[in-house]
Amino acid sequence: MDFLRKLFSPITWTMNYIQNHFKAMLFVLLLFLLFAPASETELTLNNLEQISLSGPIMEVTEVLEQIEKAGKKESIKGVLLVVDSPGGAVSPSIEIAQAIKRLKEKKPVVVYAKGTLASGSYYASIWADEIIANPGSMVGSIGVIMQGANLSGLMSKIGIASQTVQAGKYKKVGTSDREWTEYERNELNKVIQGTYDMFTKDVADARGLDYTKRDIYANAHIFTAAQAKDVGLIDELGVAYDAKQRLIELSGVKEPVWNKEDKFDKLMKRLSASTAMTLYTYFPELVLK
Repeated sequence: MDFLRKLFSPITWTMNYIQNHFKAMLFVLLLFLLFAPASETELTLNNLEQISLSGPIMEVTEVLEQIEKAGKKESIKGVLLVVDSPGGAVSPSIEIAQAIKRLKEKKPVVVYAKGTLASGSYYASIWADEIIANPGSMVGSIGVIMQGANLSGLMSKIGIASQTVQAGKYKKVGTSDREWTEYERNELNKVIQGTYDMFTKDVADARGLDYTKRDIYANAHIFTAAQAKDVGLIDELGVAYDAKQRLIELSGVKEPVWNKEDKFDKLMKRLSASTAMTLYTYFPELVLK
């Protein structure tokens, strides 16, 4: 009997292990099936990189890292930035714009507007070698806005009053507990106008447009893709296929191999975009819009 136990002990141990750790093993198996490469082609070293910029532009660390890595990799011969974003905060938009400008010095960059290329997302795209927009996309909205609610009426109804101790005349600028005064509006307008001047000057420099005629292509105008081409904001109309073909031409790649986005990263991006949309909705700041 002891001999039989010893003989079958490896099998018995294996069965016990499976029973005791069934849920964990099932979870690992599901993860493998979900995120494992579908074929050997997914492990092939790519020579063209596609990077996505979607949703409100708030937190851009990951996009900046992708751009920087693409610039450092000698195997990457060109980058396609696919954009579908309504814009967002000023500083992150400028960060991406400057990263694209640096990248363009090393290898060709094409921007493809697949839906919305407006405000901050347009700012982020201006230094690309070429901008190609889907004929059904919306382009432009080159402007700046700062807005806030006046909650004084609501506060009065529910019996809430604010109190403040401050140093500096303009320290309460933009607060929502009362209507803004004229001097506060003038102070905010100074910031808005300065940012707008910077935005339009960079657009003019990057796109070779006349800054003195900025009301034609800026002034928060919203354009169809065809109208945007007429005023010089984009280079061509086309779909994703056309944008990819154009990058292949500019990069000189004979056998293009595109990167495939990691499935887990794609899932996390969707969650991050959802979080960013919530923050953008409930906690507004100075934005390009």
